[in-house]
Amino acid sequence: MEVAEKVDERIDKYLSDVRGIATRSQVQRLLRADLVLVGGKPVKPSFHLKGGETVTVTVPDPEPSTVEAEDIDLDIIYEDGDILVVNKRAGMVVHPAPGARSGTLVNALLAHCKDLSGIGGVLRPGIVHRLDKDTSGLLVVAKHDEAHAKLSEDLSLRKIERIYDAVVWGVPREDKDTVETLIGRSRSDRKKMAVLRRDGRAAVTHFEVVEKYAFSSRLAVKLETGRTHQIRVHLAHSGHPVFGDPTYGGRRRKYGGYPGATMSRARECLELIDRQALHAARLGFTHPIEKVLMEFTAPLPDDMNSLISAVREI
Repeated sequence: MEVAEKVDERIDKYLSDVRGIATRSQVQRLLRADLVLVGGKPVKPSFHLKGGETVTVTVPDPEPSTVEAEDIDLDIIYEDGDILVVNKRAGMVVHPAPGARSGTLVNALLAHCKDLSGIGGVLRPGIVHRLDKDTSGLLVVAKHDEAHAKLSEDLSLRKIERIYDAVVWGVPREDKDTVETLIGRSRSDRKKMAVLRRDGRAAVTHFEVVEKYAFSSRLAVKLETGRTHQIRVHLAHSGHPVFGDPTYGGRRRKYGGYPGATMSRARECLELIDRQALHAARLGFTHPIEKVLMEFTAPLPDDMNSLISAVREI
């Protein structure tokens, strides 16, 4: 309960500014359920406050998630009452989907987190951004609506820094470059994404060459946008598919354009990694509640370390 101080403001706008009622959708749910009272009476979203009214809001307990909690080991880099940062291993799906109802990051988080207060009225962790199943590395997860709303807003405003470590085929001509295209579903294979001339979503990827090898190179890749498979699609489009990527050309044996890429050497290196050589290595963002800058790094997993050691020796 609180006394409204603002004059001539819609109740839904007023509640959206109240800490703990962070999202417009949550405000609308509360208003529709008559859980917002002004002067002891329920009001509509269009109701205008005049100032001095008593506003009472009842926030119900979140509903249990339909996803099953599973005791799965996680590499938690940081955790507090609002967020946690996870170093996801390759092979783990982030969110349950058809064909992957168990063993996901969300299943694991439901078992790990004992202080979830709900996202969208459901007792679940708030996934702010995702990583592909076979991409390893850092992602941030919200524990409640307010943190989720703020982080999601920062992500849309490109205020969250995400830098990936990648090994690709070949060596780019420029040590620093930007790929900017439209990305959407492939016209020929709906399971894949592709660079499109029209009807796609704008995507921007920056990369810098970190090391050069005989027939490959190591890049630091920075996402400006976050489209599905964006890095993998953009690097393949630039002629340098992510090494080992089975979907976007990273396991093909057509390496004539790469000096030193004999069949035997290529085969030896591909045997060291059974996925795309892509790792979310650095993550930076402003804490959604404490408003302090946070930066995290995650070391390369063993398979990428082995791959890099091998290509350095060629």
